[in-house]
Amino acid sequence: MKVISLSAYFDGQSIQLDEPYQLEPNTKLIVTVIPEQPSERETWLSWSSHQLNRAYNEEDEYPLDSIKVTNPDYERS
Repeated sequence: MKVISLSAYFDGQSIQLDEPYQLEPNTKLIVTVIPEQPSERETWLSWSSHQLNRAYNEEDEYPLDSIKVTNPDYERS
């Protein structure tokens, strides 16, 4: 038998192959656990949030006269 790689997942009770494959009883297997990877969108959101936090902090104050275009819907509290 040739060596092959099969995609699979763990359903909480047993390992399930993503696609059917005929295995003989007692076939030896090597299982590699791949850690969960954040999605590309989650990675970008995390990175952009980190960069915004580096650029601005709670101590920064920006006077109202620094606003070039006012927002008429904004009500200052």
